[in-house]
Amino acid sequence: MDRPSTDNLTEIVTPATAWDVRNIKVAGGRTLKATPVFDTYWRFAAERQQLFIRRVFGSPPPWTEDPVLRRYRFTNAYRASDRVSQYLIQHVLYEGDQTPSEIFFRAMIFKLFNKIETWQALTSRIGQPIAATYQPDEYARVLDDLLDRQSRVYSAAYIIPSPNLGHPRKHRNHLHLLDRMLLDEVPSLIAATKSLETVYEILKQYPSIGPFLAFQFAIDLNYSAFLDFSEMDFVVAGPGARSGIRRCFADTGGLSDADVIRAVSDLRENEFSRQDIDFPDLWGRPLQLIDLQNLFCEVDKYSRVVHPSSPGSSRRTRIKQKYRPSTKPLPQWYPPKWNLNLPTLLLA
Repeated sequence: MDRPSTDNLTEIVTPATAWDVRNIKVAGGRTLKATPVFDTYWRFAAERQQLFIRRVFGSPPPWTEDPVLRRYRFTNAYRASDRVSQYLIQHVLYEGDQTPSEIFFRAMIFKLFNKIETWQALTSRIGQPIAATYQPDEYARVLDDLLDRQSRVYSAAYIIPSPNLGHPRKHRNHLHLLDRMLLDEVPSLIAATKSLETVYEILKQYPSIGPFLAFQFAIDLNYSAFLDFSEMDFVVAGPGARSGIRRCFADTGGLSDADVIRAVSDLRENEFSRQDIDFPDLWGRPLQLIDLQNLFCEVDKYSRVVHPSSPGSSRRTRIKQKYRPSTKPLPQWYPPKWNLNLPTLLLA
């Protein structure tokens, strides 16, 4: 990737007159009309992954010369490498009883709030969450106390609406929603599924779990030992990804957003080669549909600065979260079933 040598963001902004459209034939005889943002999509993916690799191997900051990546916060190219996903995999899914009901329960307690500090507060007061002894009000009292002390219990990463289950506080509704799912034997239903899409459909039928959240939760559960579906089987485009797709393509040839992501997965190697991009994969694991979906969301944010005239569906014009470099060790651990060729030094 050609990287600017200064922090002057105006030097990498694409002029409004530079919107040539490139026609790309994809399977089924459809044509994607790609804007310059689609080239940026692949360069962004490679530079964000390079930044990650440099950091985990202990290189000193700054880990990139890209002024936007140095200034603002973006998720990793691979979803499983993100801080919260890594915590979920290392400390929630694979620690404790490995029966489907207990894995499901721990995963949902964690993901309904999606905040490491909330999980740590619960486990410090209650101990290891156990489905067989779950009492929603016991967990609610811990979160009541956090809120009374002005602590946040939900992550700001994405909004999880409150289900209308008759309780005055959002977290109590979510805790009772999980109780309902356990009573409905959802873990057993999911363990018996034959596809990632079916996991998604089971989750989506519950109040407050819409298509985007159901897909995210399905991916999280699929990291665990009791499911093993390919991440290339199924994808749902979230709002940010849909906006990123609109920036990358002037016309998608009538393809749905999910089909665009699938088509892009087929273009992956050709696009990297066309731009002479050396993409460092995840120790042998290529980008999956969930990762490509996330990258559309991230390039939507990135383009607010680099391609401010690009026509995304989001009305947002700036990036809110600033990047704060940390030199703390970044140990990595992924689902063993992926069989990654992970260097031993990263497991410290």
